[in-house]
Amino acid sequence: MNIPPYLQMDRKELLRRIGAMEQVAGIRLVEAGDGRARESRLLNVWTGTGLAFDIDVDRALDIVGCHYRGIPLSWISPVGYVHPTYYDAREENWLRSYQGGLFTTCGLDHFGRPVSANGQDYVLHGRIDNLPAQELGYRAYWTELETGESTYAIEAAGTIRQTRVFGENITLRRSISTHMGSNCIRIEDTVTNEGFVPQRHMFCYHCNIGYPLVSENSRLHLDTLETRPHDEHSASGLNTWDTQQRPTANYAEQNFWHDPVADENGAVHVTLENPDLGLGLGWTYKKAQLPVLLQWKMMGEGTYLMGIEPCNTLGASGHAAVRESDIPRLAPKESRSYVLELEVTDFSSPTK
Repeated sequence: MNIPPYLQMDRKELLRRIGAMEQVAGIRLVEAGDGRARESRLLNVWTGTGLAFDIDVDRALDIVGCHYRGIPLSWISPVGYVHPTYYDAREENWLRSYQGGLFTTCGLDHFGRPVSANGQDYVLHGRIDNLPAQELGYRAYWTELETGESTYAIEAAGTIRQTRVFGENITLRRSISTHMGSNCIRIEDTVTNEGFVPQRHMFCYHCNIGYPLVSENSRLHLDTLETRPHDEHSASGLNTWDTQQRPTANYAEQNFWHDPVADENGAVHVTLENPDLGLGLGWTYKKAQLPVLLQWKMMGEGTYLMGIEPCNTLGASGHAAVRESDIPRLAPKESRSYVLELEVTDFSSPTK
């Protein structure tokens, strides 16, 4: 990647040339004013490299739109940006307010198809994505690195609470960070059982990548120990899970459960690459935290995307379904942490 000269300047030299840091990189709180997105609070973030994204404060601090040098990376569903007021938990009506976006959080007690277990109904992909953040904090500021150099850091954080009387009492503390000159987004999450009884805990980052990064020439790079189809229909595409195709009429989704290979540091690396664009998007996370990767291959007309979904457990349906007794639990007051990094790789021009 060619790094613009202004991103290589030290702090003093850069500030001599600009009126405010927002000219180069920053974070800004805005409010949507039209349609079903009206009154949604969004944090716009830009790093100066061409990476820009929207954090939806009123929907679990999920990232919706994401662009690199004007190229869209995330798939946005037909419903567009939607305020959580329109959320309907009945059956599969979750899809009527499903934004897509760079990632949608699924959980905190369930993801996958609706199920009933132990006298409790669990809704499609859980409830957390339609709950607003509180204790919101965001800032952009200069800070010193261990090398003695300065960097302009950009951060947002908040708490999302999934609670009900006589039921679960779970919190998600989320922090999203990047910095000027970076093509990387870091998500740090801590889920805590604030209740007094053990709590069922299923968690998934439902990442949704669309055109033009997804095309018939894109390739998914992932080393796996085992790949299992979700159902009989998915089994028909088992030999081509890592490739895409042109938008196809009446395409039926395929899903694959991967057991990823971790490196010597315990990290999993996944990359979706489009050689025509000279761009790739990579995911890095610890396998000990997110041992399973679900891939959603959806090559339909309009619904044309690749879903990359690191999970803390197998789903509750399909060939690879986990037994209810094996679903992770959080003890009272116990916390579990997750870290996911997403990074754009630009190999469209030589590195200097």
